[in-house]
Amino acid sequence: MKILAFGASNSSNSINKKFVSSVSKYYKEPGDEIQILDLNDFELPIYSKDRENENGIPDAAIRFAEKIDWADLILISFAENNGNYNACYKNLIDWISRIKGRKIYPNKPLFILSTSEGIRGGQTVLEIAEERLPRDGANILDKFSLPEFSKNFEEGRGVITPLYRSQLEAKVRKTKRTMAQILSQEQQ
Repeated sequence: MKILAFGASNSSNSINKKFVSSVSKYYKEPGDEIQILDLNDFELPIYSKDRENENGIPDAAIRFAEKIDWADLILISFAENNGNYNACYKNLIDWISRIKGRKIYPNKPLFILSTSEGIRGGQTVLEIAEERLPRDGANILDKFSLPEFSKNFEEGRGVITPLYRSQLEAKVRKTKRTMAQILSQEQQ
C-alpha cells in the first residue's frame, strides 16, 4: 500500500506533522511505502485568477497533485488557525482545484486527524474538513482528534495517554481493514 501523510500546516515545528508522522507508522507493513510531505516544500503564491491567467498552475501544485494521485491512502492532520484551515494548506488546495478536470482528492481514501494544545484538539477544523472533503472527491474512512498535544503525545512514543492511544489504534485497525477491502476490489 502507498501511504501519503502530511500535516496541513507550514509551521517549521508543526505538531500536526509530528502527529501524522507518528500515526503513519501504524500502517507500515512489508512492501508498503510511506511518503511524509512537508507543505513548505510546496510553497505557492497566493491564489488569484489573475495569477492563474498570467502564469498558469504552478509546478508545486502539480507536483502535490501527483503525490495525491500516487497514494492509495492519505493521512492528513489538520492544523487549526482561527477555527479554520491553515492558510498554506487552503492556498495549496485552491491551486490544485484549478487543475483542469480534477477533484482535489479524486476518490481517495482519507483518514483525517487533528491536534492542538487546546482541550478540543482542533475539532473545529476537523469538522470543517469532514464536511468539505467529500465535495473535493475524498472518501473519508475515519477521523480522530487528539487534545492537549504536549500532555498526550511524546516524540518517539506517539500518543501516550492510554484512552486516546486505544481510541486511535481502534480507528487505525478499522481503516486498515477498509483499505484491504478497497485494494482487493481494485485488483479484481
